[in-house]
Amino acid sequence: MRRPSFLLALAIAAPLAAAEPGRPMSAAEFDAATVGRTLYYNSGGTAYGAEQYLPGRRVIWAFLGDDCRRGEWYEADGFICFVYEDAPDPQCWTFFKAAEGLTARFRGDPLGLPLVAVEESPEPMACLGPNPGV
Repeated sequence: MRRPSFLLALAIAAPLAAAEPGRPMSAAEFDAATVGRTLYYNSGGTAYGAEQYLPGRRVIWAFLGDDCRRGEWYEADGFICFVYEDAPDPQCWTFFKAAEGLTARFRGDPLGLPLVAVEESPEPMACLGPNPGV
């Protein structure tokens, strides 16, 4: 009688394990996967924002329909942390390579919806507001 219980538990756990991302990316892996690209992120299947990754760990970020913000990123305690010109407090994420795209989870919110890079372009972002054409 134990065998059916074990098989049921295995059948339930297998999809959950498959959904889990692999190990977090290092700073070098993240840089190699992003520099020279603009990534467009979704959260929960809804467009969220875009980030252009420049050499020297510099970035340009914009929420969907919002102004662009310049910033930079660095690695701290295994997280990839971002600071922006209008938000100096670091925003730290864990990035993973996943089948659906580069995936990010915010530090301190492991059960929250991840950001998923659903599109990639070598073209710069089209910025609105104070930094148009960046």
